[in-house]
Amino acid sequence: MTSASSVPAESRWTFVAFLICFIAAIGFAFDIYELLVLPLIVRPALSELVGAEPGSPLFQMWVGRLFFIPAFAGGFFGLLGGYLTDRLGRRRVLTWSILIYAGSAFLAGLSTSIWMLLFFRCTTFIGVCVEFVAAVAWLAELFPDPRTKERVLGYTQAFSSVGGLLVAVVNGWLVQHAAQLPAIQLPDWMLLGGEPIAGAHAPWRYTLMSGLVPALPLIVIRPFLPESPLWQQKRAAGLLKRPRFSELFAPELRRTTVVTTIMFACSYGAAFGAIQHIPQIVPGLSGVRANVDRAVSIAAREKPEVASDRQQQRKIAAPIEQKVASEYTKMQELGGLVGRFLLAMLTVMIVSRRSLLRCFQLPGLLIVPLVFWLFLSLDNQELTTIDLTALRLGELPVTTVTLGVFLAGLFTVGQFSFWGNYLPRVYPVHLRGTGESFAANIGGRMIGTSFAWVTATLATYMVGDSPPEKLAHTAALVALFVYALGIVMSAFLPEPPAGEPAD
Repeated sequence: MTSASSVPAESRWTFVAFLICFIAAIGFAFDIYELLVLPLIVRPALSELVGAEPGSPLFQMWVGRLFFIPAFAGGFFGLLGGYLTDRLGRRRVLTWSILIYAGSAFLAGLSTSIWMLLFFRCTTFIGVCVEFVAAVAWLAELFPDPRTKERVLGYTQAFSSVGGLLVAVVNGWLVQHAAQLPAIQLPDWMLLGGEPIAGAHAPWRYTLMSGLVPALPLIVIRPFLPESPLWQQKRAAGLLKRPRFSELFAPELRRTTVVTTIMFACSYGAAFGAIQHIPQIVPGLSGVRANVDRAVSIAAREKPEVASDRQQQRKIAAPIEQKVASEYTKMQELGGLVGRFLLAMLTVMIVSRRSLLRCFQLPGLLIVPLVFWLFLSLDNQELTTIDLTALRLGELPVTTVTLGVFLAGLFTVGQFSFWGNYLPRVYPVHLRGTGESFAANIGGRMIGTSFAWVTATLATYMVGDSPPEKLAHTAALVALFVYALGIVMSAFLPEPPAGEPAD
């Protein structure tokens, strides 16, 4: 077996290199798993912990908080994590970040109050934000050949969308089978005077707790993982300079830092300002409303009081809406998976990074806002006069909306892999984690994800006949804004140097 202390610079694929890629792929997958879990569980979680009616001011306020505050915490501490990645090494920071977000995800599922859920969503986000930076820096330094490096970064990041598909599948399965699983309860000494868990079989709790999975293989594989050979060699030779945040704004890097931060924010703004709200828009679809009305009507025949009890109606509606929401999440992540693989193939074919990025930006500018503005009005219309409903994507028929969601995921999520490939090429080794973390965490996690709060807040004042329709229209306008800004800023994006950036 190859020594765990180093990976020879001339090697391409060794057992150790494979382990590194395996762990990085798991990390990327569960990064997105943890991020996409919130849109799927936020409605039932707020219903149980706060008693908020979907679309109400209290509900919208907590949706905004749960999206923005963890992202802000993750961005702030993720920036520190990028600095520690340069100071302490890629391996150590990566492994601890995965353990932090996996443990936090499990504890979030045990929440007995909205504040407890918010706290553990913050610590989950912190681990996710740090993991991305450490994993990208680690992989970028594992393979010296530029083309191999590009492929490895592209294809391992594609597992992010596998994570997105996985969380939708897991959530959909749990909605159907949660009642047969062991009850979730805390021992009395852990309640600290609080109330016991009310929803002991709530699917949203099991979905959160499933985020513990990535910690399990890491515990087994951790002893075999080496440090980045390039970082290790520079440190051993005394050539590794101390990273400083001020260097990011030195004349030679200022433009790179500013432009990538704004553009990273635009990429995340499209995802969190529009796509992540699909589970909250889905209840407005005519088919979903019809199924909910039918289920309520059947329940009211057995228990007449259901007809006037809004709380019981919400309990009946929740699993129906969650099931369809998980199917649409699969759709968007299937599109994202195709987009990430498409970028991985194009990245070695298109030399100009600006041209590569615009392959996703320009179509996205047209498609994503249009899909969301027409989301609810086109939900029953086929794509053509041919009956495409015989074709199915998962449990959904092929319609204008389902295909639109697929394309929205393709053009938006595909951009995320671009940044994982681009950023390691523009920052030197001693500053790589710090530079990546500034763009990813300040731009993406703090500014970009704040568009989820922007959309949720502005939706209250948007035109529309229902909360889902108002939210869809707001998401369309937010997507139009961030896509347009991203295209404008791409004109200023520096092309990376041919070789390793100079220290």
